[in-house]
Amino acid sequence: MKPITFSREETKAMVGEIQEYFRDELDQDIGSLPAEMLMRFFSEKMGAYFYNRGLYDAQDLIGKRMDSLRDDVFQLEQPTRHLR
Repeated sequence: MKPITFSREETKAMVGEIQEYFRDELDQDIGSLPAEMLMRFFSEKMGAYFYNRGLYDAQDLIGKRMDSLRDDVFQLEQPTRHLR
């Protein structure tokens, strides 16, 4: 699996979110470098968990759509004397 990477703009946005969280929830200031290091740690160590959760959600959605599509196709069936 290729590593999860983010653009510079995405990284800056996430660093800002981390800094805001520390300020609002922990009443602490955290610099850009420590915030980026924390973001990269979570990306490397925890990112796969979030990524996989997204895949599972997508698989579930696709499965539900396929079931719905299968039902729609069966509704198109015309009556005949032949039984399946």
